Amino acid sequence: MFKKAPLPEADLSVVKVDMHSHFIPGIDDGAKNTADSLEMLAEMRELGYTKVITTPHIMSDGYKNTPEIILKGLERLKKAVKEANIDIEVEAAAEYYFDYEFEKSIAQKNKLTFGDKYLLWELSFMNQPENINEVIFEMLMNGYKPVLAHVERYPFWHKDFSKYEDLASRGAILQLNLNSIPGQYGAATKKAAEHLIDNNMISFLGTDCHNMGHLATVRKALTEPYLHKLLASGKLLNATL
Repeated sequence: MFKKAPLPEADLSVVKVDMHSHFIPGIDDGAKNTADSLEMLAEMRELGYTKVITTPHIMSDGYKNTPEIILKGLERLKKAVKEANIDIEVEAAAEYYFDYEFEKSIAQKNKLTFGDKYLLWELSFMNQPENINEVIFEMLMNGYKPVLAHVERYPFWHKDFSKYEDLASRGAILQLNLNSIPGQYGAATKKAAEHLIDNNMISFLGTDCHNMGHLATVRKALTEPYLHKLLASGKLLNATL
């Protein structure tokens, strides 16, 4: 029995823009300091990215970030990147946690978005909110394009892949974490990622990078067949940002 020859490393420069990461130092569980940020951003450039839209957590019971905190952190980071002569563009949005504060404030229309009003949001990994469909509708009615972060990671959908189609039919845009492809988050998450890629359901690919360990896994993922398949799908919107 012959072993298949390994694939060449995927070219992430075709993605161009990473839209899910945690590079602003000291405000969530990502970069701890500016040195961390610069090390990660230099590696992102080496991987082929020319732009990152970093997305700090906003959650009422955890990281109580505001647009003002994030944008001030962004300005400091952009200055440090320029001084370090790292040739990468840095912007910021946020990763909003689906909680009561998020729900009640959607109509205020003050959310940090990226690109054409794309709004990144995430769920608890414990259970699906009962009113998820209503909140997707609320986001759409207020002019947002809801991008569900790391959709493959929610265990309550791993035995019912039809939910992904239901979400998409309601207007949710699905984002996949690159490191789910080689199995960083476990076999069930890897299987869900493969299903989503097989069915051309992924619109955004993100690193969700918090530390250099995540980027080491990105490098290992470059020869994964499903990463090659996703990049060749023609469905990714990253390069439009």
